[in-house]
Amino acid sequence: MPGSGPGSGPGSAVVEIPDEAIVEEKFLASTGPGGQNVNKVATAVQLRIDVFRLGLAPHAYQKLKTLAGTKLTAGGELVITARKFRTQEANRADARERVAELIARAYERDAKRIKTKPSKAAKARRVDEKKGRSAVKAGRGKVRLD
Repeated sequence: MPGSGPGSGPGSAVVEIPDEAIVEEKFLASTGPGGQNVNKVATAVQLRIDVFRLGLAPHAYQKLKTLAGTKLTAGGELVITARKFRTQEANRADARERVAELIARAYERDAKRIKTKPSKAAKARRVDEKKGRSAVKAGRGKVRLD
């Protein structure tokens, strides 16, 4: 389906990854389908990106940390492994696209929570319900024949 891939959703802007931010791009032996090709050719891509060289805004860096989770190392490197496709080029493009999507999502601001408090009528209803439950429970006690 056209336009249904990652990075094509609403609010996904194209983010360029500067070359100086890419620490390492390593090709690994992939897993999955591919027959003998998968055993012979290193098609999976492991992309390491220095998050500090991206020049992210502080709020975007904080959100990137939560979005990336275990993909972000203690040294500030974002590690993305792409092995979805059978060619190096497609996996390289997929890895870069996933990094760009992650960065774009990090820049999206969360909606501010508006504090609300219950109305007086709602508080009164809650107290009345509590009194009713209390009366029901009090009626469950042992019967005394005095």
